[in-house]
Amino acid sequence: MLLVEDDPADANLAKRALKQGPVPCEVHLVRDGVEAMEFLHRQGERFAAAPRPNLVLLDLNMPRKDGREVLSEIRADEALKTIPVVVLTTSDVERDIEASYMRGANSFLTKPMDVEDFFTLIHTVQHYWFDIVTLPK
Repeated sequence: MLLVEDDPADANLAKRALKQGPVPCEVHLVRDGVEAMEFLHRQGERFAAAPRPNLVLLDLNMPRKDGREVLSEIRADEALKTIPVVVLTTSDVERDIEASYMRGANSFLTKPMDVEDFFTLIHTVQHYWFDIVTLPK
């Protein structure tokens, strides 16, 4: 799984939730959209051996390249467009929700403010995407 999150506190919380979740998964963290695309394209020394993620958890509001741009680039790329992308953001603004789905998001989730609710959300995402759904190879 690729976690694209610029906020260190949110990134650490998500990684903890994923580690404690119902389905073991390897989590790779990048801090912005530029790093996300470098990871997905295996560019540079840092990401040369990056695995293809079977899910991207994508924040929307990030520096350098935001999640909207990343989502558009993933969906426009023949090699990447089958990777499921779940937008995980603090936004609950209707235009962000609509724009995310118009760009090809598989899901749009608003981060709960309560830690327990956040863990429940992450565990539900894990269970759904890794236990229930059949993903492409």
